[in-house]
Amino acid sequence: MTNTATQTLRSDSTDPEALVAAMARSARVAQRQLAAMTSAERAAALHRAADRLEASADAVLEANAKDLAAGEARGLAKAMLDRLALNPERLAGIAAAVRAVADLPDPVGQVIDTHTQPNGLKFQRIRVPIGTIGIIYESRPNVTADAAALCVRAGNAALLRGGSEAVHSNRAIHAALVEGLAEGGVPADAVQLMPTQDRAAVGAMLAAAGLIDMIVPRGGKSLVARVQADARVPVLAHLDGINHTYVHAAADAGMAASIALNAKLRRTGICGAMETLLIDADFPQARELVGALIDKGCEVRGDDRIRALDGRVIAASANDWDTEYLDAVLSVAMVDGIDAALAHIARHSSGHTDAIVTADDAAAERFLAEVDSAIVMHNASSQFADGGEFGLGAEIGIATGRLHARGPVALEGLTTYKWQVRGQGQTRP
Repeated sequence: MTNTATQTLRSDSTDPEALVAAMARSARVAQRQLAAMTSAERAAALHRAADRLEASADAVLEANAKDLAAGEARGLAKAMLDRLALNPERLAGIAAAVRAVADLPDPVGQVIDTHTQPNGLKFQRIRVPIGTIGIIYESRPNVTADAAALCVRAGNAALLRGGSEAVHSNRAIHAALVEGLAEGGVPADAVQLMPTQDRAAVGAMLAAAGLIDMIVPRGGKSLVARVQADARVPVLAHLDGINHTYVHAAADAGMAASIALNAKLRRTGICGAMETLLIDADFPQARELVGALIDKGCEVRGDDRIRALDGRVIAASANDWDTEYLDAVLSVAMVDGIDAALAHIARHSSGHTDAIVTADDAAAERFLAEVDSAIVMHNASSQFADGGEFGLGAEIGIATGRLHARGPVALEGLTTYKWQVRGQGQTRP
């Protein structure tokens, strides 16, 4: 359980640095205990946590209703309210995701490689937990469960700091999870939720080098930009989801329409939503494709050639090609072949997810090879950019950098490695 000194500090939100330090220190103690548990014990504890979450459905949904009412009163955008909203189906999905994580193969202890030197020393690299991970997130209360489950499964402690718009939902979900985890023998301090919404607590987390081992931000551009600019702790993140779909000249018209409509409109507020559609000048059904998007309620902002196809298209500005709308708004450009499409993506993609629709396998393979994004797709909607859809159970975030982990970050991305060296008395000459 939490120690008395930490409980005292947690009741005082006027000293965020002391609060974060106390929480991080207790998390490090809990993490060592968690890492000493067997894989089967951690998995069983997560199943108990999922059970408790389902048993607490009424309390969680009641808490979520408070957050939704407050969000509507504050004038939150429709897409933001959608990210915030829970219902019985979504809550059941959250519990199912926790169970899915529990049942995933445990990367901890996995031998990455092994070799023996001529002097007889045996070297192994094995996966180990990163340690204490801070997750700073906004609006989506499912992150509370996803992050906690992934961290616990990989033997890490989690310090969670959710957004003020989901404060009641996060507290209810956290309480249920911790109750179930404790029943399974996981120390309570292995998963902690920041008890204050004071923004200074975020700054204290970002400055907690030596206490927190990695920060994962999940939220809007302003949050992630602040984290990346101010953190003294390593950060795993993506800043924007400016995702492209390129409809190649050889694309099947029906498939192109189905993918484009889904990629943009299934859920406009998620980071995997398409924000720019590139249509090859030789694709014969361009007019129909643009019209279908507009007919479904999507605002289309296009270049001159796209505007000539449909009088309802609004003129795109230079900024539109670099904008993550997270709304039913889409930039559309006509391009002269795959070279032009690749050049446009290289200039404007945020490196998150980019897709090509084509029946030409050679064009598809070139696109997959040359687009330098964390996720590159052929004949699929960018809305599949999600850890669960990748078979990872859940994700703690999507990373667009080039170090450590890239794309949906799940269990393996929450581990590092250490070297184990075994000898028979060797000394170095």
